[in-house]
Amino acid sequence: AAASAGPDMFDEIVMAEERFHGEGYQEGYIEGSHVGVVEGRRYGSLHGAKVGSEIGCYLGFALTWQCLLQNCTDEKNSKKIKALDSLIGMIQKFPYEDPTYDKLQEDLEKIRGKFKQVCSMLNIQSDFRMGTERSSLTF
Repeated sequence: AAASAGPDMFDEIVMAEERFHGEGYQEGYIEGSHVGVVEGRRYGSLHGAKVGSEIGCYLGFALTWQCLLQNCTDEKNSKKIKALDSLIGMIQKFPYEDPTYDKLQEDLEKIRGKFKQVCSMLNIQSDFRMGTERSSLTF
């Protein structure tokens, strides 16, 4: 009976490192997954807020200029109004509710490009900056 107890005790000692390694890995994996989800949610909220703020500024800008130009009927202003309408349409079609939309970045770049085009047509220098201290849209 004593001889059979000996190898089992040594097996437990030898296998302890492997067992503790496996348990530590599982605990670390679970903790890392939880921290990753929390960090990902925080990053997504921050990035989403920045994109929303940027898009909101573009929409406010376009709606304001659309109101300012609505009574001007010459051809030059007609082109500006069409460009503003196009920008507003792009913003309204932007998929705010779907973060998994595969062309989100592509559509955002198109909106930025259209905004720059409208600013150029209106002879306004556009400079949209997002910082940690504050955001600004300067003209």
